[in-house]
Amino acid sequence: MAEVKAEAEKKSVQRVIWEYTQSIAIALILAMIIRAFVVQAFKIPSGSMIPTLLVGDHILVSKFAYDIKVPFVNTVIWHRADPKRFDVVVFRYPIDPSKDFIKRVIGLPGDKIFIRNKRVYVNNKELHEPYVQHTDPRIFPPEVSPRDNMGPIVVPAHSLFVMGDNRDESYDSRFWKFVDFSALKGKAFIIYWSWNSHGTMSLDPNHFFIRWNRIGRLIH
Repeated sequence: MAEVKAEAEKKSVQRVIWEYTQSIAIALILAMIIRAFVVQAFKIPSGSMIPTLLVGDHILVSKFAYDIKVPFVNTVIWHRADPKRFDVVVFRYPIDPSKDFIKRVIGLPGDKIFIRNKRVYVNNKELHEPYVQHTDPRIFPPEVSPRDNMGPIVVPAHSLFVMGDNRDESYDSRFWKFVDFSALKGKAFIIYWSWNSHGTMSLDPNHFFIRWNRIGRLIH
């Protein structure tokens, strides 16, 4: 009887291990599918999108906002929509595709873009940009830097002109020009976590480690 009981217990343990293995495998497969086709998490490492996004914000990016792509080979199997002006997008950095950048869409294919004294004009009309932050009062002439004065240039087909919201501290299309649609990874849509690495145990929520007031904030 003891041998039969031991064998039954062994089979029971094996069954439990197999069930857990199946559950973990299914969870991993679902996570890979979700990451490949639905959403992907990113952490903001720099201040180029301040005040919209802060260093330490953790965001979710919709990977099917524009295209459904075959993972790894980057082949589009379903084009859903084109990017819109003011979308905040994640893309492969054109100069080094191993890096991901996040910026705001300013120019669409065919748009004429020029910048005069930090003001951005699209198709000869000044762009209303309530999300922009300027931290440097200096204005550079175009022969010194394209930061404050640039263009006009026309956005090519299948491309975007993008800029950071922290306008004086952003390395963007003013310097390296355009983002091809094929480099897009998706559209940022929500902050799901925000960590202030310079925070303290202060009762002031603006100086605490966790930025509770940013969690769940939609990105627009």
